[in-house]
Amino acid sequence: MKASIFHAVGEKLTVEDVELDGPRAGEIRLRVQASGLCHSDYHLIAGDNATTTPAVLGHEAAGIVEAVGDGVFGIAVGDRVATSFSAFCGECAQCQTGFNYRCDAKPTGMAREAGSRITWKRRPVYQLAGIGGFAEAVVAHQRSVVKIPEGVPAECAALMGCAVQTGVGAALYGGRVQAGSTVVVIGCGGVGLNVVQGARIAGAAVIIAIDVSAAKLAAARKFGATDTVLGGPDAVAEVLEISGGGVDTAFEVIGLPATLLQAFKMLRKGGTAVLVGMPRTGAEVALPMASLMFNEVRVVGSLMGSSPFQILLPKLARLYRDGKLMLDELVSDRISLGEINEGYARMIKGETRRNVVVF
Repeated sequence: MKASIFHAVGEKLTVEDVELDGPRAGEIRLRVQASGLCHSDYHLIAGDNATTTPAVLGHEAAGIVEAVGDGVFGIAVGDRVATSFSAFCGECAQCQTGFNYRCDAKPTGMAREAGSRITWKRRPVYQLAGIGGFAEAVVAHQRSVVKIPEGVPAECAALMGCAVQTGVGAALYGGRVQAGSTVVVIGCGGVGLNVVQGARIAGAAVIIAIDVSAAKLAAARKFGATDTVLGGPDAVAEVLEISGGGVDTAFEVIGLPATLLQAFKMLRKGGTAVLVGMPRTGAEVALPMASLMFNEVRVVGSLMGSSPFQILLPKLARLYRDGKLMLDELVSDRISLGEINEGYARMIKGETRRNVVVF
């Protein structure tokens, strides 16, 4: 089968013929129909975060189950499924207390005890997140996938497994946006737009979108933003003016210390700043301790939507079918596997919401 392989930082991904083993016990084989290009993968391509190479990247995949291994339950051949970065072991303390998206066993918990699922020229190939979605087929653990109901196109189902899960979940569960509240979202890419519409679904009265791209701010309006602010040094003052002194919840969806500090400064007393964007390895931020205490504000992280994906994704599918969740509008371009480098180049230039490889 064909797969896109990441060899080293600074090198382009190449499409190669690879071998796929399995499914073995507890695993499923998925014929990929669509796979989204996520900025998290680009952090690896750019060298911001480290990974094993060679690797098949991609973790936003959706398709049809072709085969199941021994011991697989609840998933059958022919089922439509989507993958999620939030694979879980089901046995650790986090899983047992309802927080399996924080599974202690990751990232090795879903790895095989011996042998790689993917090989290229008889060499083992690392499978990002135990998925490796930039390929015609995937063998993954059953706890990496969830069934998707009919009525959700493959391109939309793929995005639900990361961008939508992370963004909408951050609003509904990570930041616990309340009806009638005031919200700001810094960064309106694929994930940020989903924070915006998550806040809309939650019933926020004021949703302020911030980005340096006028096109992305226009898109944020379509997804539910009531106000927009051009990113820069004056953003804090503008948000304070629009909100009448500060917002209830500020979402940072870029992963930069400077913008997280801005989010912190945009809060009203008792407000919460939520870090959603993936930071570079080793990134740190300094916050004024007096403001933390006297204003009783909080800074929290939101990982993968702060909710178990096997519960959240079916809920997202229902919201989509009910016309409350915008998914089709997230897809900027449908590209081939061979166009993946161009797709990432366009993403980094800020020209897209979400590119999706369609098989």
